[in-house]
Amino acid sequence: GATKSEDERCDAAYTFCKTIIDETAAHAAAYKPNAAFFEALGPNKGNATLQRVIASIPSSIPTLLDVKRGDIGSTAQAYADACYEENGSNADGVTLSPLMGYDSVQPFITGAYADRGAFLLCKTSNPGSEDLLGKSVGDGTTLYETIAKLVVTWSDRAKAEDAVEDGTARPARLGLVVGATDPKALSNVRAVVGEDIWILAPGVGAQGGDLDA
Repeated sequence: GATKSEDERCDAAYTFCKTIIDETAAHAAAYKPNAAFFEALGPNKGNATLQRVIASIPSSIPTLLDVKRGDIGSTAQAYADACYEENGSNADGVTLSPLMGYDSVQPFITGAYADRGAFLLCKTSNPGSEDLLGKSVGDGTTLYETIAKLVVTWSDRAKAEDAVEDGTARPARLGLVVGATDPKALSNVRAVVGEDIWILAPGVGAQGGDLDA
C-alpha cells in the first residue's frame, strides 16, 4: 500500500496507545512510553504525539519516559528539561544510562527536578548486556553490581544537595533497570540495594522473562 503520511502515522500511534491506556488504567502502576518510537514518527508531529499520549494518562498514574539518556553538563540539563517541562514531555521520571557518572544523572533528580525519579540501566534484558554489564570489575563483583551500589550512594548525595532549610531532605527517587530475563542478576541486585530501591524489570513475555522464575 501507499506510504502513510506523518499525520496518519501519528494518529494511528496515538489511537493505539490511547486504547491501551483506557483498557489498563484501572490496573497500571505506571506507563513507560519509549521516546524513540515517537521521534521516528516524523519531525513535525512525533513529539506532539508523545505529548498527547502522556496527557491522556490519568494524573494519578506516573509516566516514566524511556529515553536512556546519558550525557553531562548543559546537554544533560537540556535533556532533563525536554523530558520534564510542560512544553516538552512533562514526564514524572526517566530511564538513564549511568556510565558517564553522577554528573550525568544529577540534572534529572536535583534542583527543580528533585520531585522526579530516574531508573538507571543496571543489568538490561538484552543478551548483549553480558558484554559489559555482566563483566567482572576485578574485585569479584560485576559491573552491574557496582552500578547497584552507586544508586544508593548517588541517592544519598542528591538528597544532601537538596536538603531544605529545615534540614529535611527531599527524596531523590533513583531506581534500577534489571531485566527479568536474568533472575540471578535480579536476586544479586536486590541483595546489594536492600528493599528500599525500586527495580524496573523489563523483559517478561516476548524477550523470554518469566514472572515465576
